[in-house]
Amino acid sequence: MTSNNDIHGILAYPVTPFTEDQRVDTDKLATLVDRLVTGGAHGIVPLGSTGESAYLTEVEFDAVIDTTIGVVDRRVPVIIGASDLTTANTIRRAQHAERSGADAVMVLPISYWKLSEREIAQHYAAIGAAIGIPIMVYNNPATSGIDMRPELLVQMFSDIDNVTMVKESTGDITRMERLSELTGGRLPFYNGSNPMILKAFKAGAKGWCTAAPNLLPQPCLDLYAAARAGDWAKAEAIYTELKPFLEFIVAGGLPTTIKGGLELLGRGVGDPRPPLLPLDAGGREELARLLL
Repeated sequence: MTSNNDIHGILAYPVTPFTEDQRVDTDKLATLVDRLVTGGAHGIVPLGSTGESAYLTEVEFDAVIDTTIGVVDRRVPVIIGASDLTTANTIRRAQHAERSGADAVMVLPISYWKLSEREIAQHYAAIGAAIGIPIMVYNNPATSGIDMRPELLVQMFSDIDNVTMVKESTGDITRMERLSELTGGRLPFYNGSNPMILKAFKAGAKGWCTAAPNLLPQPCLDLYAAARAGDWAKAEAIYTELKPFLEFIVAGGLPTTIKGGLELLGRGVGDPRPPLLPLDAGGREELARLLL
């Protein structure tokens, strides 16, 4: 089993490419994933919100898993986003990821009904019992509508053997500080809020889950290296340069902005899947200013 020590640094989200008739383009996905790995990403995290996982059929979902894991070929860890509305289908996705060779799965508690803490804990316990690879618990109330308190996250870390790490995306640095305080630093946490990355590294985040390396890989790598070396003056300078870009891609929606940026860079991967739309003219102009 992959250890938490293996999962660190820049954990890159690939987008899911589509053809003109809105089929998943596995050839372009393979090219994109390989570029992220050879460009220095320390891990690959497909099938989150950046990968438009909510808009894929199960056949498409499995194709993205298989393509990504095949292309990475054990060069870096692969953490598969396996979230779904039902526990049963989240388990199906997580089991497919495990069979295909994933190193871990990332699970966001998605539900039409707001889940109680008892229901959240049982959801993760059922997934944990069904697979043998680590689970990254993903807290992102902006997309899921469910906010997990640090105390609940720590309780699941204690009670469920393969809940071994947390991705915290609320943008509230005190959440990370509380996770560290409650566990004496034993629970690894990862930043999922792009504009908060400098504070997150200072708080002890082991890694940065981000779509930014699709467009600007080197500044992300440089920021992590500076933070790891404790060179906070250098890290802050890099972050200051990168911050307007990070704020733009989050505000405009990650699938839309990242795909727009790849098009601007001559590496187009198709449009987002409706109801998402491509960047408008103003957005393209602003992103070009930030990139080129």
